Amino acid sequence: MSSAEEGPFFEDFKVGQRFKSRVGRTILDVDNVWFTLLTNNNNEIHFNLDYVKKNFPGEPFKGRLVVNGFLTLAIAAGLLVEYTSKNGIMLGLENVKFLEPVFAGDTIYSEAEVIEVRESKSRPGWGIVKIRTWAYNQNGKKVIEFDRVFMVRKGGVKWEG
Repeated sequence: MSSAEEGPFFEDFKVGQRFKSRVGRTILDVDNVWFTLLTNNNNEIHFNLDYVKKNFPGEPFKGRLVVNGFLTLAIAAGLLVEYTSKNGIMLGLENVKFLEPVFAGDTIYSEAEVIEVRESKSRPGWGIVKIRTWAYNQNGKKVIEFDRVFMVRKGGVKWEG
């Protein structure tokens, strides 16, 4: 069986099913700075250490660069793709909450729970899955939560135009 024919497929998802990332991802300063600059985000809290030391010396920042929230979100979602949407297409994000700042050196782990499963009305052979995702750092502190909605194919189905 080729990797294109490995699950999960729509029929594999059930409400209440849970997933946990096999690995974590340590975020480095270079990850944060490159991501921030590639996305044209000019908030210096993400890339100018002198600015952060002068303007954010207190807790919880302690003069440290803050990891771009969109990078945290992307890593949190990406850690679960092998269990969720590798046969799918992302449709949307809902209810995104950044709960704690993330800093270089933090390691992110993700978990999710299936909260909705339904057949696609517009695309036969496909279904819509909604998962509630949360990520936490190496200390077990929850840093982000969000709902991700994706369309996923049934086994043996290919996208037809």
